[in-house]
Amino acid sequence: MGNQPQSGALPPHVQLIQTCLAYIESKLLLAAAQLELADRLAGGARNAEELAQELKLHARSLYRFMRALAGMGIVTEVSKHTFELTPLGKALKRDAPGSAYGTILTLAGPILSRSYDHILHSLKTGETGFEQAFGKPLFDYLAEHPEEASIFSETMVGVHGREPPAVAAAYDFSRFTSIVDVGGATGNMLVHILSRYARPRGILFDLSHVVAEAPTFIANHGLQDRISIESGSFFESVPKRHDAYLLSHIIHDWDEDECLTILGNCRCAVNDDGKLLLVEIVLPEGGTAQHGDVSMLVKIADMSMLVAPGGQERTASEYAELLEKADFRLTNVVPTNSDVSVVEAVPV
Repeated sequence: MGNQPQSGALPPHVQLIQTCLAYIESKLLLAAAQLELADRLAGGARNAEELAQELKLHARSLYRFMRALAGMGIVTEVSKHTFELTPLGKALKRDAPGSAYGTILTLAGPILSRSYDHILHSLKTGETGFEQAFGKPLFDYLAEHPEEASIFSETMVGVHGREPPAVAAAYDFSRFTSIVDVGGATGNMLVHILSRYARPRGILFDLSHVVAEAPTFIANHGLQDRISIESGSFFESVPKRHDAYLLSHIIHDWDEDECLTILGNCRCAVNDDGKLLLVEIVLPEGGTAQHGDVSMLVKIADMSMLVAPGGQERTASEYAELLEKADFRLTNVVPTNSDVSVVEAVPV
């Protein structure tokens, strides 16, 4: 009897099959986002046949699709063939808080799904599935496709949106007079930190096309007098002689040689008594996880780093090893009320 499943537990083969089928729900969500279905239902219940005519779709097929979405809790059928959004479905609107719309377009769309199509190539070679699928590295591709790059940036807000206030609350930035946000995009992290701490000034540093929308974003938060913007590549250099160098989800994007180039440039720039602060997921040590728990999800995130940009998530000990190679010493790992921690290091 010891080998029998616990009461209520599904047999192992059923659990595996259900896991395999999960991608179908992501594809249904992707189609709903591509059709902007939540926005079309934002004004109230709509009839599937009416929507099909508006969208130039096959009416019966659209009804069956919306019935499936009802099974997922996205819509509810309020009368025959007529559907309205549930609270969950309202989060799929383009302007809904949390950026689920853009995040779904990226995570369920070609950028990630085609990368995973080549996971065996990644496992054999250590190379990205993305480059195998698209013929070039992810960030080179995004630089050439501004619309997709904009959606990708929205995805970063959707995936990491809880992190900036959590980081600002968990780590004491009051000791610094100047903070360089290396690869900080629009300055979201820096804005949250400086809004909480009155002393530091900020320097937002990223590629010129990446920081293009930053001045408006910073001005909208009233911080234009405390944040300056400098453009450049962190593979070449970073602004010099500042107290703190903050890299949020930068190091996990790149292979070790590229990481050491970025960290080396920060090591050359940081004040002797300054700090390097990496905002990253820190994996738990060891390889076990229960289905659905946080440690499993972040290890799946590590697989996405393998197949798409070519980077990786790391444990605290792996960060310590990497930092040592760049002449930094890990001094602390500060957890936050989100998925990330602040990995603190000092120059040696």
